[in-house]
This record gives sequence, structure tokens and C-alpha cells, in this order.
Amino acid sequence: MVVVSVNPRSGSGRGGEAVNVLVRRLQAAGLQVFQSMDVDEVVREAAKWNAAGELRAVVAAGGDGTVGLLANRLPPDTPLAILPLGTENLLAKYLEIEPGGQATADCLLANQQVALDVGQANGRIFLIMASIGFDAEVVHRMHRTRTGNIKRSSYFRPIWEAISQYRYPQLRILVDGEPMQPAPTWAFVFNVPRYALNLQIVPEAKADDGLLDLRTFRRGNLFHGLKYLSSVVLRLHRWLQDAAYRQARKIEIDSDEPVPIQLDGDPAGNTPVTIEVIPQRLRVFAPPSYFAKTKAKKPVSSERA
Repeated sequence: MVVVSVNPRSGSGRGGEAVNVLVRRLQAAGLQVFQSMDVDEVVREAAKWNAAGELRAVVAAGGDGTVGLLANRLPPDTPLAILPLGTENLLAKYLEIEPGGQATADCLLANQQVALDVGQANGRIFLIMASIGFDAEVVHRMHRTRTGNIKRSSYFRPIWEAISQYRYPQLRILVDGEPMQPAPTWAFVFNVPRYALNLQIVPEAKADDGLLDLRTFRRGNLFHGLKYLSSVVLRLHRWLQDAAYRQARKIEIDSDEPVPIQLDGDPAGNTPVTIEVIPQRLRVFAPPSYFAKTKAKKPVSSERA
């Protein structure tokens, strides 16, 4: 049995056709398929078929938020497949999963999985990255005013408002118990080395090394924000004197006033926050190209048909 969770916002139009292609391909291969836009129903069906030993996979048909929602709701041993829909599909890009139902069906039928780490922030799982500061302020503002599907243009107004109003509070950070000095105003914590617009903030990050990768920037104002952005674009930020990089299993962040947090592009409250890595928490199907790219990794094949 394959249970397909379809994001209501991205599972229509071209997205709906991609879901149909996936379902037809799996059924033609002899697999049973159940699909729903109700996450609670998806979780119940997955639990039922998993208990019977007949669950092949749960498919997340949507963006990174859909994958993250299922990772938070499903048991750790649940194999996930990704049908990339929506605005951003950073995890699918990292795993080299092409858009369209055929590519996802091929991943499922090849039956090769990889075990990836996840991050956990105040008990909530994230797959790609967390940020604390200006970046998260933009995400919070965008989600407060959104009325439909998120497009890149949806961020224009929140960015402008944050530029004029955000105050850049300092962050107190403990990295595996050790204080980070001097105190920064920007913090990015990566599990997967991906960010919107293909910005390489932490290209060193690896999703299976049992560590999280922290990048901070010290100064807080528009001038320095533009300097940091241009340095990231030019891939020169690693040599900035007011930037710092650490790897850690546990990162604790606090501040004198609440500072917004975002996880994988979704708002996640304010500081304080404790961020930890959970090694190999996520089992996900990946195509042969991913294993060819990462030669050290060995695919894990499920015993279930």
C-alpha cells in the first residue's frame, strides 16, 4: 500500500496531474494506492497499513512544508517519498528528485531509501534549515498576510516592511554548551545545504553526518545585511571577519527580547529555542542519481513489496 498525502494548495492544476500520473504508474505496477488531502486521515491510514506490515511508503505531494508536516506526524520508521509540488522543494532538489509523478514513481519502484538526519527545534522537526532573526521576521510577516499559494513575489512586501521595522536584537548562543562570542544578530542552522534561490549559506552541511551546521553574522542593519547577501552570492562570506561557522549537536539560542524563528520556511514562534540533531531520523526514497553523486552512501532497501 502507498498512501499519498496531497497538499490542498499545490495539489490542483499541474500538481493534480502529477499526482494522477503517480497513482496510475503505481497501480499499473500492482500497488494499492490511497490518497487524501486530510493529514489526519493520511496518518490513520499509514498507521493501519504499517501495523499490518503492508505499507510501502507515504508520499508527500507538495512542498517542503508538506514533507516536514508528515515527518512530524508519522513514526520514525515510516518510509517517505516526495512528489515535489509548490514554490520550493529544496529537499527534493538535494535528493535529485525530478518534478512530475513519473520520477517519484520510479523512486518508489526502485525501492532504494536513504536515512537522513533531521533537526529538532523546541520539539518540532525540521528537515532543511532553521533561522533566527531578520530572515525569520520576513517569514512571520509573510504568513500573517498570506491569502493563497506562496510565490516568490509574496515576499516582496514582508521584506520591505522588515527592512524598515526590524531592530536586529543580539542573540546569545551556546554551541554544545560553549558560548559563542561575540554575540551575532543573524543565525542560520542547516541540516541540508540548501536555501532559497540556491544561495550557498552553508555549503559544508551534510544531511547524514550527525551534526548541524551553524552560520552567524554579527552586525544588524540594512548596510551589513546587503553586504552579507552579496558575500553569500559571491561565496565570499566564509572569509568575513564578522561571520562565524560552527558544527554542533545542540544549539541553544536566547535573547533579551523575543526574536522570530522559522523552520523550513514556516514560522515557529520566538526565542528562546533549543535546536538538536536527531541522526538518521528520516527514511526517504531517492533516485539512483543521488546515490551516484554520494558514492559513500549505501541505499537501504525495504523488505516490503
